[in-house]
Amino acid sequence: MKSRIKAISACAALAAAAALAPPASAEDSATCRTVRFADIGWTDITSTTALASAVFEALGYQPVTSVVSVPISFAGLKTKQIDVSLGYWWPVQEKAISPFVEAKSIEVLQPPNLAGAKATFAVPSYAYDAGLKTFADIAKHRDELDGKIYGIEPGSSANAAIQKMIATNQFGLGGFKLIESSEAGMLVTVNRAIRDKKWVVFFGWEPHPMNIEIDMKYLSGSDGVFGPNEGEARVYTATAPGWLARCPNAGKLVSNLRFTTQLENVVMQQVMNKQKPADAAKDYLKKNPQVLDAWLAGVKTYDGKDGLPAVKAYLGL
Repeated sequence: MKSRIKAISACAALAAAAALAPPASAEDSATCRTVRFADIGWTDITSTTALASAVFEALGYQPVTSVVSVPISFAGLKTKQIDVSLGYWWPVQEKAISPFVEAKSIEVLQPPNLAGAKATFAVPSYAYDAGLKTFADIAKHRDELDGKIYGIEPGSSANAAIQKMIATNQFGLGGFKLIESSEAGMLVTVNRAIRDKKWVVFFGWEPHPMNIEIDMKYLSGSDGVFGPNEGEARVYTATAPGWLARCPNAGKLVSNLRFTTQLENVVMQQVMNKQKPADAAKDYLKKNPQVLDAWLAGVKTYDGKDGLPAVKAYLGL
């Protein structure tokens, strides 16, 4: 009788354990179900993180996002308190992340999740078409520009680079005045100038809604002032050490994520117009479901089903 009771108790224990365990067909363990993202507070990263989170949610995972500074995001990856950051901007963050990468306490995925980003001087298209096409052209049009260059917030690396150009008379910019402002303040000034058909040179970047809201062109011939290849930037995905191997299915999705500047411009525009990031992400995916094909290649739901149809069903497609 005692042996029978022990057998029944053992069966009950196994049944309880099975109820708590992840489904047998899942590639990822229960510890992988919660995917912890870092959002560094930049609208582009808020947008891409919302897109990734929407897909993970549709697959049966439980994405969680923490808004943290860049240094805290790197520290969190190192200590495995954060699993994924979609926001390693190269080259602006390269010095900050290098010690972590060299110590193998952060893994950086290749290739980047966003290529073709940039940050450099821009002008309204009518000024570009009239001859203001390069950095060397700025000084030639000092009068039309009222001797001013519009930058962003005080203390930024971009403003430091602009001030250095002025101080050293690079491109003949000696005597120009740097106008520092918030991003929003700068764009208000630029839009006012465009409304009045005035010439203005300002620090622009992509991805950002300005690229679809303003008829603008980027200047060439920067001689590496804002980085190589005319201010080229790339954005990489970074993960906690060992996370990709420990959570292969979730890691497959994260590894598959690729964005475009136009995609980010559109989602950022909605976020900056006060739409909730999660809603903006789902709206974009419903209107552009083709992006899911590559993102979900080889990816399963948390319980082991095909990922693509599950996500489409979740989105009502």
